[in-house]
Amino acid sequence: MSAPGYPDSYNQPPYPMPQQGGQSVAPYPVSQGGYGDPGQAPPPGFNMGYNQGPPPVMYQPGPVVTAPGPEYGGPPQAISPAPVPGQAAAPVGVPPGLEYLTQIDQILIHQKVELLEAFIGFETNNQYEIKNSLGQKIYKAKEKNDCCTRNCCGSLRSFDMKIKDTLDREVIRLVRPFRCVSCWCPCCLQEMEVQAPPGTTIGYVKQLWHPFLPRFSIQGANKESLLVLEGPCFACNCCGDVNFELKGKDGGKPIGRISKQWSGLLKEVFTDTDNFGIQFPLDLDVKMKAVLMGACFLIDFMFFEKVGEANQRSSVFS
Repeated sequence: MSAPGYPDSYNQPPYPMPQQGGQSVAPYPVSQGGYGDPGQAPPPGFNMGYNQGPPPVMYQPGPVVTAPGPEYGGPPQAISPAPVPGQAAAPVGVPPGLEYLTQIDQILIHQKVELLEAFIGFETNNQYEIKNSLGQKIYKAKEKNDCCTRNCCGSLRSFDMKIKDTLDREVIRLVRPFRCVSCWCPCCLQEMEVQAPPGTTIGYVKQLWHPFLPRFSIQGANKESLLVLEGPCFACNCCGDVNFELKGKDGGKPIGRISKQWSGLLKEVFTDTDNFGIQFPLDLDVKMKAVLMGACFLIDFMFFEKVGEANQRSSVFS
C-alpha cells in the first residue's frame, strides 16, 4: 500500500481531500494574496499585506560596538560623569598644572592693592592675579618673604614666589636670590630661577650686561640661551606703556613682548600696583611661557617696585 501522493511541484494544485458526499475540496483556500510563486523574487519591501505604511528607511550600516553590560543579577551600573577640566591626561612634556598655557598666546598680570602698604608705606608681600585675555583668572601668585627683608632690602630683596592654579595647587615656584643693583657690577647681575613643578628647574631669567639697555636672557634648564628680552633705555611709563621686546637668541624681529601698562595717574603716583601684559607665540614651548612669567615679575621688582620714596629704578644705572 502506497503512501498518499503529494504534489511533486509547487505549481500543482494541492492534494484533494475527500469529503462526505463524494466531493473533494482543497485543504485551504488559494487567494491572490498568498505566498505566491517561490521561484520569483518577493516584491520590494516584502509586503505581505500587513505593512500599510511607507516603506522603511534604510541607513548606512556601521560597525557594531558592544559595551560590556552589568553582570546578570548584579546591581545596575552608574553613569560615568563628564570629564572635569584639569583631570585629563597631560600632554607629553608639559609640567602638571601648565596645560592651559598651551592654548593661549597672551597673559595679563594684575598686582593686587595692599591697603596697609598704600596708607602707611609698610611693605607687604606682593600678590598678583594672572588672567587670560578675557579677564578670567587662571593663576594667582604670592611672594613669600619676611618683614625685615622686605623693608630693608627694598626692591632688591630675595624671595620665593608661589604660583597656584584655581584649585589652589602650587604649579610654579620662582626663586630670586639677592643680587647687585647696577650694571656697573657685571659679575653679579639680576637673575631668577623658575621651577615647575616646585623642585624641578625648567629655566632661568638672567640679566645681560649692557651699557644702557635692560636686557635679559631667557634660558632653559641647562642654562642655554633661547630667547632675549630687550627693554627701553628709560623704563618710565609717563602716561604710556613700557615694552620689553621678545626676540630670538640672535636678535632679529620681535616675536612677543612684556608690557608694563599704564594704570592711571592716581595708581601710578600713590601705589606700586602694576599691570602687565605678556605676548608670545602660541606654539612656544610651554616651559618658556612659564619662564617669561618669571621674567615679568623680575622686571616688576627691578624697575617698577617702590618701597618708601626712592626705591623705584628707571634705568640700569639707578
